Amino acid sequence: MRGMNARIRGFSVWLHRGVGLAMTLFLVLVGLTGSLLAFNAELERYFAPHLFAAPRKDAPPLDLATLATRAQALVPQARVEGVLWTDEGQVSVYYAPRTNPQTGAPYELDFTELFVDPWTGRELGRRIRGDLSEGLINLMPFIYDLHWMLALGDVGQWTLGIVALAWSIDCFIGLYLTLPLVRQEFFRRWWRSWLIKRDASRFRFNFDLHRAGGLWVWPLLLIFAWSSVMMDIRPIYEWVMQSMFDYRSPMAAFMAPERPYAVPRLDWHAAQAVGDRLMKEQAAVRNFRVGRQLGLTYLSGSGLYSYEVRGSRDVFERAPKGGGTYVLFDGDTGTFVELDQPTGERTGNTIESWLYALHMARVFGLPYRLFVCALGLLVTVLSITGVVIWLTKRRSSLRARTRPGMELADTYPSKAVELAGTRRAP
Repeated sequence: MRGMNARIRGFSVWLHRGVGLAMTLFLVLVGLTGSLLAFNAELERYFAPHLFAAPRKDAPPLDLATLATRAQALVPQARVEGVLWTDEGQVSVYYAPRTNPQTGAPYELDFTELFVDPWTGRELGRRIRGDLSEGLINLMPFIYDLHWMLALGDVGQWTLGIVALAWSIDCFIGLYLTLPLVRQEFFRRWWRSWLIKRDASRFRFNFDLHRAGGLWVWPLLLIFAWSSVMMDIRPIYEWVMQSMFDYRSPMAAFMAPERPYAVPRLDWHAAQAVGDRLMKEQAAVRNFRVGRQLGLTYLSGSGLYSYEVRGSRDVFERAPKGGGTYVLFDGDTGTFVELDQPTGERTGNTIESWLYALHMARVFGLPYRLFVCALGLLVTVLSITGVVIWLTKRRSSLRARTRPGMELADTYPSKAVELAGTRRAP
């Protein structure tokens, strides 16, 4: 039995080492960029202040339908598909190009994002998201794209998704490797794995930092790893969630067959009135409170409107972007289709909402944002210390040809620590 455990431990060490080395550069990148993104809204305001309107206390913001109507006049060669509060003092407008009657092809738009003043509908600015040639206005979007998909589109997204999946699995392998090999005094022995030994050799300090640093934040590491799978490779994520929990894909309601665009019978004002009425009806039936308006979108491919509000069962507590409660209804008849709430309906979907909120640092205020920023730096440290451990063990294995007993290093990490800390090269 002891021999079998040793072989399992040895294979786990080899797998943890190999996966860790393969992920190092990616984790360093996402760790450092994630530290910045914990304060994405604040940094956006610093680098692109003109994209945010100064709050006004003398007048309420315009309703969503009025903002959509005014935004239409800003870009006549495109049609407005939706308006969404993305931050305090900022509303994003989404457009789809119209067809150029002279060429029969869609107009080419010189932007992908356009922002308007919530109190006047005046344009604040536009940009091609992530294009650094436009200057600092795109610095944070570029960092976001780098963090999410390596700024390489679908290829980068799938690459980081595979890394995130490997990271999720490796979290459990790393946890297993911290457990003592023997059962006697198990918890007392395991407690040593949570500590960094003082006055230790350089290798021992590095090893303890890698092991203890990972243990103390292990739940958050798993949350960030699995939520990265959620954001990058949803087919695998949704398959796992559906097999473990009561879970329904958020995209299920939008899976209607695609159809050519047709002007909906309900204009923006009529759609907002219907959405507001349906939301209040659902709130009365399902016992939740309705807060501020967040977004109104026409989903042309399915012929549905989406009306989003801040609800009492939402998770996000910071900027209004994402995590809201929305109702879907027919764009011609106003017939109710579906209500979606972030929490309180299906266990799997509630978990997903919390994964989003925790990953994006949208809960628990400034202390949690500071923690997420520090966690990104810690991920970088854990990755680098893992490489240092590998390099040290590699040198030790080369010395094993002349020093008996060093072959134990791969199977028994604690023995490797002892040997590396006490023996000197000839």
